Amino acid sequence: MAAIGSFMAQLDATVVNVSLAPLAADLHVSLSAIQWVTSGYLLALALMLPINGWLVDRIGAKALYVWCFAAFTLSSALCGLAWSSNSLIVFRVLQGMSGGLLAPMTQMMIARAAGKHMAQVVSVAALPVLLAPLLGPVVAGAILQFASWRWLFLINLPVGVLALALAAAFLPNDAQETRPRGLDLLGLILLSPGLVLFLYGSEHLGERIGIATLTVSIILFGLFYRTARAKGDAALIDLRLFKDQAFSASIAAMFMLNGISFAGQMLIPIYLVRACGLSPSQTGWLLAPLGLGMMCTYPFMGRLTKEFGIRRVAAAGALLALAGTLPFALLAYHGLIVTVLVVSLFVRGVGLSAIGIPSVTSGYASVDRQDLPMATTAMNIIQRLGGPTLTTLCAVVLGLRLAATPGVSTTSDAFIAAFGLLCALHVLLFLATLRLPRLLPQAEPLPERE
Repeated sequence: MAAIGSFMAQLDATVVNVSLAPLAADLHVSLSAIQWVTSGYLLALALMLPINGWLVDRIGAKALYVWCFAAFTLSSALCGLAWSSNSLIVFRVLQGMSGGLLAPMTQMMIARAAGKHMAQVVSVAALPVLLAPLLGPVVAGAILQFASWRWLFLINLPVGVLALALAAAFLPNDAQETRPRGLDLLGLILLSPGLVLFLYGSEHLGERIGIATLTVSIILFGLFYRTARAKGDAALIDLRLFKDQAFSASIAAMFMLNGISFAGQMLIPIYLVRACGLSPSQTGWLLAPLGLGMMCTYPFMGRLTKEFGIRRVAAAGALLALAGTLPFALLAYHGLIVTVLVVSLFVRGVGLSAIGIPSVTSGYASVDRQDLPMATTAMNIIQRLGGPTLTTLCAVVLGLRLAATPGVSTTSDAFIAAFGLLCALHVLLFLATLRLPRLLPQAEPLPERE
């Protein structure tokens, strides 16, 4: 039940990504202007992440989830009724603000309900969320072929109403677990804009405004760290959580995993289109084995972690992901071999999917139940920072090498360097998984629903 919200938020981001051209044509604006339909959603999502833990402590997980889902559904309707590009962007920002709380809420409610059995529960609950990026292009294509773009958003209405009714009826009431605390307003003023500026600056690093915003974001992060250390558990995020070795190891693994996943999603399509001369549609089909590999692994993660332990499963996944990435450096040197590409992507997908669940499970198992809201906020923020950080790093290396003397050899050398860096990051991910605990504490019986 809780996974529906995260699934809807992920699906909505994906369907719009592939629909920007029709939106621009219908609303009579440029692609650069309509791009804010996506960027505004993602930046608003990041803006809301830091207050997730405080809101859960204040009003409870169930109440917050219901209110966020209601706001998400209402803003979806407003997006479908938008009369201009500016109104659509404003409504997407509102949608992103509510959607930004749905994904961490899903994680936290699953952690509360599952206890030490989280690996088994997440391996099933994560499947709908994993399907969202794969279904997004298919859903968008079908809607745009037979109906107006407005149905990209209006289709959320019946799903949202049904999900709200189910959430109100079946999600456990946790009002008794609330522990209202004061809002760290200074921390919020520093951290939320810092996240937004970091994401924006990472996407515009080649421009002067990108470098300026990235610099300001790093200053804001530094100031937040200083004030949070002084405030202790009164801070927006209690930094003492990171003193726990299992929690810090989990955070590091998730940061690297998210960064490597996004960096690969950036590099591999660019390589196939620019270096191999494939069309975007051909590239899309060739990338399918990556998602297939992930889907084949997720249902078995609970059983694997129970049988072999957290560290062994995550480390084995990291090695498999590295093995699935190394061939890309060879392909960049020798040329495209479709069979090698397909097998490598499948192996990479299997490996990457074997890291996330053990890392998340370890992180949640290392904190007390009353600290779950704050831990969820910290984990989601650090994880979200990994994507733009490592993607920007790989993009800078690729861009600098491509900026050398143009030619076929230069393009090949550039992608060899970029994929070589990606492989080095995979090695760091493997080292991070070795810091995870070998086993979780003895599992408790699954709690009975009241």
